[in-house]
Amino acid sequence: MRIEANLILFFWAFSIFSCLCFSVSSINFGYRFPSSAIKAEQVKLTRKSSSTNKLYKTKYFTQILDHFNFNPKSYQKFQHRYLINDTYWGGPKQNSPIFVYTGNEGDIEWFAHNTGFMFDIAPHFQALLVFIEHRFYGKSIPFGGDKDIAYSNASTLGYLTSTQALADYATLIIDLKKNLTAVDAPVVVFGGSYGGMLASWFRLKYPHVAIGALASSAPILNFENITSPYSFNNIITQDFRSESENCYKVIKGSWKKIEDTGKQSGGLELLRKSFRICKNFIDVDALASWLETAFAYTAMTDYPTPSNFLNPMPAYPVKQMCKAIDDPKSGNDTFAKLYGAASFYYNYSGTATCFNLAYSPDPHGLDMWSWQACTEMIMPTSGSNKESIFPENQWNYSRRAAGCKAFYGVHPRPNWITTEFGGHDIYRVLKRYGSNMIFFNGLRDPWSGGGVLKNISKTIVAILAEQGAHHVDLRFATKDDPKWLRDVRQMEINIISDWISQYYHDLAHQS
Repeated sequence: MRIEANLILFFWAFSIFSCLCFSVSSINFGYRFPSSAIKAEQVKLTRKSSSTNKLYKTKYFTQILDHFNFNPKSYQKFQHRYLINDTYWGGPKQNSPIFVYTGNEGDIEWFAHNTGFMFDIAPHFQALLVFIEHRFYGKSIPFGGDKDIAYSNASTLGYLTSTQALADYATLIIDLKKNLTAVDAPVVVFGGSYGGMLASWFRLKYPHVAIGALASSAPILNFENITSPYSFNNIITQDFRSESENCYKVIKGSWKKIEDTGKQSGGLELLRKSFRICKNFIDVDALASWLETAFAYTAMTDYPTPSNFLNPMPAYPVKQMCKAIDDPKSGNDTFAKLYGAASFYYNYSGTATCFNLAYSPDPHGLDMWSWQACTEMIMPTSGSNKESIFPENQWNYSRRAAGCKAFYGVHPRPNWITTEFGGHDIYRVLKRYGSNMIFFNGLRDPWSGGGVLKNISKTIVAILAEQGAHHVDLRFATKDDPKWLRDVRQMEINIISDWISQYYHDLAHQS
């Protein structure tokens, strides 16, 4: 049995209606940064709509389709969404700063609601806040906003690239500053995860637009033989093993037990009942993927306070999962232990009556990450060694390439990101030409293995948090935040303050 926690179930569903000649379960499209592909039944989203929130106003910018060619089709336009909050802005006369979030692979409102750090520090800096949506996600859909057309094939999806997105951001920011009569206002870009990668690359590619970048949990080194493909799962393994050796052993030993049970007469029905799976579908590989997803994303979001980023979860959810597994009340019933653990991820709110293993649309609109993972974002993460909490597995680029060719008709370009943005010898290279960048990484985050983990220069700084999880520093501050997290945020504030002060000094000197 191949257990692929990072299998994008869309492709599984698609294969039912296609005539592909190989199994989708053998294709590894990579972990999508934050989102689970399988949802619990009867769980309703609690995210506020833009019409009722007071965090921002929604605006649109008429954006060009193709920034890098001059053929007629390149000049097509689309409506590019961004969110803006001017509550605390000091205004253009004071050249008060503009803080811009470089949008991720999903609905920009979701990221705005989970990037409270920018709202928390806006009064201190008298900053204007802008959250820009990534093209082809949310409501920023080219080709008349019609997803059926925009997502139809490689000829339209070919405009979905990181370089096009960065050019979108630069074009929008420059136009916005002109319209606000704030041409001299300093811009600092923020981003977490893929958005953090974009923030760091934006600073490198557009230093005349942004004076600095805070790149949180940005695995810019997770490419082309720079980071081990075993790193991601090794960190997940260590997260659980550090809580409980028994917890680690139970999870590690469960995969074969699930496989063997599924082969027995009545085994699938036993698995369905043990894990409260809905009656519409049960499959051993899908169940294993469902569990792997819970463990991987819980490790990623092992926050020190309760959260609702992916699903409602308690503080320190890895610890809570291991407590459920170690609970003597479940005796030797491995499935009961696993169900208790998975419930912290899928059903902490207690509203789910069963769990649906069949594909359902992602509520955050991340589906097109699969296109990016098939073209330029070739990030090896699926390797598992003998010590891994997951079954042994080797990263297989050929399998990824074959799947991408079958579904999209494209060949991945695994070397393009490092060609365009760099990555090899980054500690030597960026020291020569980069500046004003913060790389935050929480070491309990599986993505931290592909992050910048040491200072590159006096102005390119790495901030590490041993107990930190995925872009925890960007979350809203709470009274229960541990001291180390408060200290991280204060360090970031101090560094950004220095950038802005230096900018004002240089501007005055120039005048």
